Amino acid sequence: MKLPLSTALLAFCACAARAAAVSPIDGAQLVEQISTLASDEFEGRAPGTQGEKLTIEYLQQQFKKLGLEPGNPDGTYLQSVPLVGISSHPTLSYGGKQLKFGDDYIAWTARPEPNLDVNESELVFVGYGVQAPEFTWDDYKGADLKGKTLVMLINDPPVPDPKHPRQLDGNVFGGHAVTWYGRWNYKYEMAARLGAAAALIVHETKAAGYPYDVVVNGWGRENFALKDKTPEPYLPAMAGWLQHERACDLFKAAGLDFQELKQRAAARDFKPLPLGIKINLTSVNATREVASHNVVARIPGSDPQLKNEVVVYTAHWDHFGIDETLPGPRTQQIFHGAVDNASGVAALLQIAKAYKALPAAPKRTILFVATTAEERGLLGAQYYVRHPLYPINKTVLNINIDGLNMWGRTREVELSGMGKSSADNIVAAIAAKQGRVVKPDSNVSYGSYYRGDQLEFARAGVPTIYLRSSASKTLYYTAHQYHTVNDVVQANWNTAGAVEDINLLFQAGYQAAQAKDAPKWKAGAEFQR
Repeated sequence: MKLPLSTALLAFCACAARAAAVSPIDGAQLVEQISTLASDEFEGRAPGTQGEKLTIEYLQQQFKKLGLEPGNPDGTYLQSVPLVGISSHPTLSYGGKQLKFGDDYIAWTARPEPNLDVNESELVFVGYGVQAPEFTWDDYKGADLKGKTLVMLINDPPVPDPKHPRQLDGNVFGGHAVTWYGRWNYKYEMAARLGAAAALIVHETKAAGYPYDVVVNGWGRENFALKDKTPEPYLPAMAGWLQHERACDLFKAAGLDFQELKQRAAARDFKPLPLGIKINLTSVNATREVASHNVVARIPGSDPQLKNEVVVYTAHWDHFGIDETLPGPRTQQIFHGAVDNASGVAALLQIAKAYKALPAAPKRTILFVATTAEERGLLGAQYYVRHPLYPINKTVLNINIDGLNMWGRTREVELSGMGKSSADNIVAAIAAKQGRVVKPDSNVSYGSYYRGDQLEFARAGVPTIYLRSSASKTLYYTAHQYHTVNDVVQANWNTAGAVEDINLLFQAGYQAAQAKDAPKWKAGAEFQR
């Protein structure tokens, strides 16, 4: 017999309420787990190091202790992710001027070759490097760019609102919000697609939302690529960043003004502009094969049919390891990655514990994936999506956790990528019960939706949930601790906000796992399948 809609809805809400009531999220235990993962002993959790070995052992032990089944159908808690570690030692010069690696530019390659030479390559300014037919925007205009080195601007083209010229048009490239077209991933992929030999993005701190040091720390040492027989299709042979002042110098050497060209690039009639300068960009590379791993655990679904569908929780376990060239004692050379992302991994463990405390497993299967090499280009998530342990077309939702709010409760819940799928409704309803309201990511220029593991699932057609902290101290963290050795456990942390967010994500996954209909993309979402 079918229940009336109102009765069914009340029953569903009551079930969700019971799930919330039994949620055993523990703030003190959360900090304990973060402290373990972010300890000196774990050495910054770089892939292919002793830090990885300790991390994946710890996570397997924790999942076993909680009673979760191995997530890999082969009966293990590990998914092998074959990587190649590449330490690039580049040189860059033009017109007899030699730039200094690190201070002036960063460049690297994803190709495991001992030497790469981009010699006498013509520099071409391609504006924002965007080709977006839906916005009638094409910065390339059919230009032949094979073998050339592209210089690009960060973020999306800023298009004024025709009714309010001092404001940006929210209907074109999201206005102030960074879209997929504004991300470095997209820009490098376009360069590779067009046959460019190299691509250099001009870093601007305000536009990027983080200082140039973040680029240096993230890309200036050993980088990783998925081990494959063919070159990575998302990257040209050489990719990199130009520090802003050095980019201005480069344009000046070409007899051009950077700011003037930047303004010209904000128009639809912009065309690629050869700078009349040839660049020499070479790299001597040391390579090593790295056998890295995603850690996977699962709670099988209880419904005979729906158990074949999966809700996937992800959080990356990796960080940047150790930089022995830094001054001070060893503890000051370790990138501990406490918030980014020991906190997210600890959240996975807390959510897993909450599911195991339920009187019955949810209808759909719940999968937990602690990914590797996120900091090196979302590689662990990318590998999972390319080699899924459970069919991607049966994966109904990805909930990614990349940094928790460790600074106390907030009245607002910031949902990165808000407006893309019906999963928004789940988040909004749960937040309302917590006495909170959902709003879009406030740091829209940061483009956070396109920066984390959720992007790889979205690109494969899976709707996602990704929260960002609205705490005021988040900005201080980004400016002074993010991707530095200062991202450590703090004595003044207040876990109340983190616990509330973890409860929200637990309940969101539970509701998606129980509901008759899975979350759907909204019309016009760029990843709609």
